[in-house]
Amino acid sequence: MRGAGMNTFPFDVNKAAQAIGVLHSTEHASDVSYYRLLKLLYIADRESLKETGRPIVGGNSVAMDKGPLNSPVYNLIKGEHQDAPHWQQFFNKNGRYLTMKANPGTDELSAKEIRKLHEISERLGERDDEELHAMVQGFPEYRQHHHEGTSTVIPLDSELDALGIGDKKEAIHADIERVAAWKQLFGG
Repeated sequence: MRGAGMNTFPFDVNKAAQAIGVLHSTEHASDVSYYRLLKLLYIADRESLKETGRPIVGGNSVAMDKGPLNSPVYNLIKGEHQDAPHWQQFFNKNGRYLTMKANPGTDELSAKEIRKLHEISERLGERDDEELHAMVQGFPEYRQHHHEGTSTVIPLDSELDALGIGDKKEAIHADIERVAAWKQLFGG
């Protein structure tokens, strides 16, 4: 485990809005369950982490009763994140659904990230919410950190071990430090 340094990639609200926008658009509905979008995003981030050493949007993942999810995106949806005003330019929460009011675009996402989001939507599009729920609850990092009725942070190292890339922890943590330093210096 790392000491005082960061333990996850910095969260990027623009990429989060754009990733949710891509996933929402592929669902072919005006209102989509936000838990469905959160699960699809978690799976896309998880697969991106395994394939490239980086998630798509960054931020902490948490284990909740409804499965693992990206905590900052969940807080954006609930309007409880500092960047909620930016988020709300694009999305509106209606009960358990998310409506896309305006397209956030894709200019912050790489072509590879867009392909991954589309691939996840195509591969899992036929699964209903309960099937997705069961799928993400089967992930080892979720089972290890879920405690009924709580929201427990899933440490990045647990995700790396579950993905079979625990041997790359040192390089990934060094990359996290580089990304964080870049964002601090250049604000992007």
